Amino acid sequence: MSFNTKSSALLRCWGSRFWRRRRLCPLEGPFWSCFGGAQPRPIVDMSYSRHFLDFQGSSIPSSMKKLVVTKLSSNFREAVALRQDAPVPLPGDGDLLVRNRFIGINASDINYSAGRYDTSVKPPFDVGFEGIGDVVALGLSASARYTVGQAVAYMTPGSFAEYTVVPAKQAVLLPSVKPEFLTLMVSGTTAYISLKELGQLSEGKKVLVTAASGGTGQFAVQLSKKAKCHVIGTCSSDEKAGFLKSIGCDHPINYKTENVGAVIKRDYPEGMDVVYESVGGKMFDLAVNSLATKGRLIVIGFISGYQNPTGLQPVKAEMLPAKLLKKSASIQGFFLNHYLSEYKMAMEHLLTMYESGELVCEVDLGDMSPEGKFTGLESVFRAVDYMYMGKNIGKIVVELPNSVNSKL
Repeated sequence: MSFNTKSSALLRCWGSRFWRRRRLCPLEGPFWSCFGGAQPRPIVDMSYSRHFLDFQGSSIPSSMKKLVVTKLSSNFREAVALRQDAPVPLPGDGDLLVRNRFIGINASDINYSAGRYDTSVKPPFDVGFEGIGDVVALGLSASARYTVGQAVAYMTPGSFAEYTVVPAKQAVLLPSVKPEFLTLMVSGTTAYISLKELGQLSEGKKVLVTAASGGTGQFAVQLSKKAKCHVIGTCSSDEKAGFLKSIGCDHPINYKTENVGAVIKRDYPEGMDVVYESVGGKMFDLAVNSLATKGRLIVIGFISGYQNPTGLQPVKAEMLPAKLLKKSASIQGFFLNHYLSEYKMAMEHLLTMYESGELVCEVDLGDMSPEGKFTGLESVFRAVDYMYMGKNIGKIVVELPNSVNSKL
C-alpha cells in the first residue's frame, strides 16, 4: 500500500470514529469535551480502539438477571431475591464487562447474605464471589492487557449475575472457559496459600483434612500429598471415600460409619502434625484432641455453624488453653483476603499444575441432584441447599447458558 493510499485509509477510519463520537457526545457543552476535555468521557463510547465492542451497537442487552440480597439472613432463600430486569453495568476505564458462563458456590455465601463480613453494608447488595466468562466490553486502560472475546476468571463480589464488571487488575486470563479453572479461584488458592504459609509441610508429616472431598478439601489433600505427607481425610459417604482414594488420600474416614476420633487414636496414637479444618463444632473439638506435640490446626471455616443465627456451633473452649500448652500446639485462622499479596503466585502455580495434569479439579455441576444440573441463576438456591446437605463431591459450580445472540 502506498503512503497516499494508507493515509487515505487512516483518514477514513478517523473520520468514521470522529462522527461516531460526535453522535455519542451530548449536544450541550464544549464539543471538545468528547476528546478528553473538561467533561468525563461517556463509558458507552468504546470507539477508541478496535478492541472495543460498541456497547450500544452490540448484542449486549440493556437489562439482565442477577441475585440481590434484600434481607440480612443466614437463610439464603430468605435473604436473596432474583431480579429479572437489573441494568447491565457499564465498565469504567480500567474495567472489564464479563458475561458469566460459570459461577462458583461457596459455604460463605450465606455469611455474606447475613452481613457478617461487613456490618456497615445494608441491603440491597449483590452477592456471589467468583465467576468465569467472556470479556464482552472494556475500558480504554483495560485494553492494554485484554481484548473482547478473551476468557477470564475473577474473584469479585457480584458474580451471581449474567454480567459482572471486573477490575482488569483482578482478572485472571485463561486459555478457555472451563469450570475446572473456577475451582482454583477461591477453593484452590485457599488450600495452597494456607498450607504454604501456615502448614510447614514436609515429608512424612501426618495431615488430617476435614470435609476432604469438598471444594477446598480436595486441594488440601492433593497439595499435602505433593509435599509427601501422609493424608487422612474425613467424608460422609463411601462414594466420597472412593473419590479421595482416587486423588491420593492415604486414609479416607467415612464419619457416618466410623468413629473418627477412635480411628485416629487407634491408627495414629502420636496424633496429627497438621489439621486443615473447615467444619467446626464437634469436628473442631476432635481436631484439637487429635493434635500431635507441636501440631498445627489451621481453621479455614466452620460450615456447620453458618446456618445458625450466630454463625457458630458451640465448641469446648474452656480446656483449650491447657490442651494447647500441654502439646505446645497452635491454632491459626486463615482468611484469604488477608493473603492477597500471595494470590497471583498461587493462581499461576495452580494453573500450571492443572494444565500439566498434576492436579485434579473436581467440579460438581449438580447432575446427581434431585432436580438435575445447576443451570441458570434460578438454580443457585438449589446449589446452596445441595452444599449444606453435604452432597457435593468437589467444587459446586452453576452454569449460566448464553441466551444472548452474541456477535462474538
